[in-house]
Amino acid sequence: MYELKTKETENSVIEFIENVESPKKREDAYKLLDIFTETSGFKAKMWGPSIIGFGSYHYKYASGHEGDAPLVGFSPRKAKISLYFATGDTKREELLKDFGKHTSGKACVYINKVADINVDVLKALIQQSIKFLQETYLNE
Repeated sequence: MYELKTKETENSVIEFIENVESPKKREDAYKLLDIFTETSGFKAKMWGPSIIGFGSYHYKYASGHEGDAPLVGFSPRKAKISLYFATGDTKREELLKDFGKHTSGKACVYINKVADINVDVLKALIQQSIKFLQETYLNE
């Protein structure tokens, strides 16, 4: 059976941020912590060793694979800061057009620093992601 690596833990979010090597990334992590907490209305929790997540939902795919994941989150990684929003939401791509300097992967949006992005669009992405996931998974 597949074992999910990214699970909610009891590790300290503040301790994790304090251990981020780059002072600038650490500063951005605190800014993001404030923005995500205020916008999502959820308390920050560590998911796995390096993702700061907000809220959670239970998903189940047609394949039978299921698990729990944060509604939104971020991770101040060495190269870039990863932002986690819902995939499969068409409004995400629309919002990203006005987001600022970023690159996108399948599940992540990568930024170099908070100063590169439009914080109002970030807040809209957080709200839209939570709404989309709650409508998709919590109303089943």
